[in-house]
Amino acid sequence: MTTTLETSGHQQKKLAPLALGALGVVYGDIGTSPLYTIKTAVDWAGGAIAPAEALGMLSLIVWTLIIITSIKYVAVIMRADNDGEGGILALMSLLGVKHGCRPFIIAIGMLGAALLFGDGPITPAISVLSALEGLKTPAPIIAPYVVPLSVAVLIGLFSIQSQGTARISKLFGPVMTAWFLVIGALGFISIVKHPEVLWALNPVVGLAYLTEHGTTGFLVLGAVFLCATGAEALYADMGHFGRQPIRLAWYGLVLPALLLNYAGQTALLVDGRAAAEANPFFDLCPPALQLPLVALATVATVIASQSIITGAFSMTRQAIQLGLLPRIHILQTSEESYGQIYVGFVNWALMALTLILTITFRSSDNLAAAFGIAVSLTMLLTSVLMFIAMREVWRWSLSLSLAMAGLFVVVDGSFVAANLVKFFEGGWIPLVVASVLFFWLNSH
Repeated sequence: MTTTLETSGHQQKKLAPLALGALGVVYGDIGTSPLYTIKTAVDWAGGAIAPAEALGMLSLIVWTLIIITSIKYVAVIMRADNDGEGGILALMSLLGVKHGCRPFIIAIGMLGAALLFGDGPITPAISVLSALEGLKTPAPIIAPYVVPLSVAVLIGLFSIQSQGTARISKLFGPVMTAWFLVIGALGFISIVKHPEVLWALNPVVGLAYLTEHGTTGFLVLGAVFLCATGAEALYADMGHFGRQPIRLAWYGLVLPALLLNYAGQTALLVDGRAAAEANPFFDLCPPALQLPLVALATVATVIASQSIITGAFSMTRQAIQLGLLPRIHILQTSEESYGQIYVGFVNWALMALTLILTITFRSSDNLAAAFGIAVSLTMLLTSVLMFIAMREVWRWSLSLSLAMAGLFVVVDGSFVAANLVKFFEGGWIPLVVASVLFFWLNSH
């Protein structure tokens, strides 16, 4: 009894530092999505939008965060771990396919992992570009140097990966805590000036926008999905910190800060205070403080790239353990946590692809068209496997499993369809990368 109590107390003492570490590694991607999500949605809606349209977009974003991230991933799917590891390969393994049985499930898992790898290089590129583009307003002279600066920042990020997740998270955790507090505060101040944006909490507002705007609403749905692109990487990163610290960080800080910031940006749009060609995210900040905000955003977007990198490391080891990949050198970076690893080959391959995308697309607006197709397909495949887990692992009733998984499949399927519209604008790139990886995995 004493041992159990001591163990529980020890785990509670570790919970707070692990949650802080999770803020620095797991939530960077989804945490920096306010930099480009609403801007992209407005651009794809035609640029000038009415207040009711802005509220409709916000409602879609709010309920995407609630249904996809809060319920599907943080509350439900994170229950499905394989010896502490998360991600679609861990879910596949949990369903009893370690010994080569059930080819259909193996194929879904391998395809989902390949798709997540395919979208991986886009996250660092779009995140860092979107932050440094914030320099164009307070310091226009720097605009021609945004791409070279982004390349330098990205090279620095990938160069420190061998230091290990534990060391990196000690540095990144406090920075991301500051980031979420700042973006939440900026959003709150804007909401106070225009509180009617809170009507967007009603899901009917978002559904009305979709039904009333036809093709435009469908296109905007693809932009709305950008707010949730880090959710699958969040699940893949579970082995680095554990389920409880990740949940604590999400519900305690990340979700409230994101909702406040998205609502604050929408308040600017409703009130007409956002500059026509500017990013409403940076318009939240007084001009005198925009340069410090750009600096913080740049550091935050460097950190944003961490979740996809560490997720890629975890999935690579899982693929090797399942016999899907040949053995690659893996460095264990922590004596305390089995999940904290470094895979050099994956790190440098991701860096090469990320730099190619950054130099080729040259702006976050251009990259937004390529972002989302692969990860939305991965989410759809995860929902299919989750239904099987509900029935076979958790022993849920058929009606409950169909209702829960059915909701996720409908939502995920809608995002897949909306993102496929962007195929010829760059969306083909992650699909090509994923296809090459999928056939390579099958060859082994």
